Amino acid sequence: MKILVTGSAGFIGFHVSKRLLNEGHHIIGVDNLNDYYDPQLKEDRLKQLTCENFTLVRTNLEDLKTINKTFERFNPEVVINLAAQAGVRYSLENPHAYINSNVVGFTNILEACRHYKVEHLIFASSSSVYGANTSKPFSTSDNIDHPLSLYAATKKSNELMAHTYSHLYGIPTTGLRFFTVYGPWGRPDMALFLFTKAIINDESIDVFNHGNMMRDFTYVGDIVESITRLTKKPAQPNPNWSGNDPDPGSSYAPYKVYNIGNNSPVRLMDFIEAIEKKLDKKAKKNFLPLQAGDVPETYANVEDLFRDIDFVPKTSIQDGVNKFIDWYIKYYEVKL
Repeated sequence: MKILVTGSAGFIGFHVSKRLLNEGHHIIGVDNLNDYYDPQLKEDRLKQLTCENFTLVRTNLEDLKTINKTFERFNPEVVINLAAQAGVRYSLENPHAYINSNVVGFTNILEACRHYKVEHLIFASSSSVYGANTSKPFSTSDNIDHPLSLYAATKKSNELMAHTYSHLYGIPTTGLRFFTVYGPWGRPDMALFLFTKAIINDESIDVFNHGNMMRDFTYVGDIVESITRLTKKPAQPNPNWSGNDPDPGSSYAPYKVYNIGNNSPVRLMDFIEAIEKKLDKKAKKNFLPLQAGDVPETYANVEDLFRDIDFVPKTSIQDGVNKFIDWYIKYYEVKL
């Protein structure tokens, strides 16, 4: 199968591409290798993907001409859109980057899927869309009308745009709300990377909301397993969907949204303790207030994911942290 993966040099995109290559698929990777974080890390991920079944197209999603040429040349059957401007806090500093990549870029992907008859579009959303929602665990049937960051607002817009194209053109679209993904080859701006680096270097770590945070940390391998299974299950219309009592997570159109989370929130302090245990070293903690745009707790309801693909994320936080730190020590040649 020919599968186009945007963000193939990114954290999740790299792992997904590697798994699909191992299964014998032809992967067309699309990535601009921008400098939001160290481009060398992205280059090193791509080295792991180099083979005859992998083709890299280096471009921005906003470059409509190149995107269309790529779809015309390769005619992919499935598209997995993982490219995006990530990060909640950075959206406060550079909002235009989010509009360009996450809204304009996603529009270009949708148009290409429409004109080149793509059989299934899978796209990354985020647990951030739940915003001010206080119902726990977060369910795809919950209202998500109150995002707390521009990043979250762009991800909600992706879901709305995808549904529109499913309705108008019959494109099966599947949205994935990721919950705090972590693991080897992770992003340097994320907590696990920052904490590990700081503890190793005897530097203090910033602990927001004075440590009173809960996160549904999800190991990247579980994300990859979920996506791999979903590539074979294009979204279907929900025959029980009703306009009088609508389910936001499905539709009369071929559209579906899933949570992909561990269904087991972990206290931030327990997360830090897992890192300390693996490194056999205590962290110096700098306790700070809740950051603008952050939510105190995330918790995924994954019942429909289990129902549809017979799988839910299950990697324990200690096992996942251990795997990340093993990679970090090897990649950066750390001497403990």
